[in-house]
Amino acid sequence: MEQYQYDPKVLNRMKRVEGQIRAIIRMMEEGKECRDVVTQLSAARSALDRASTIIVAKNLEQCIITAQADGEDTSETVEEAIKMLMKR
Repeated sequence: MEQYQYDPKVLNRMKRVEGQIRAIIRMMEEGKECRDVVTQLSAARSALDRASTIIVAKNLEQCIITAQADGEDTSETVEEAIKMLMKR
């Protein structure tokens, strides 16, 4: 199986999310206000959602390019990507 190459921008986005999660844990350990923790959780979730969307879109793009080059139907690939996005 071929190893997938993730966009460095997406990887950097994920590292920022990691930093957000670490900050949230620190806030909880320090007993910060619930509203502040929830606000940061919401921001982290939004960042994860954006990263997920970018990953699925890039993967879909590559799968379609490959399928078209091989003369294959791309409708199943598109359907699978839509299902992945709908799960979130």
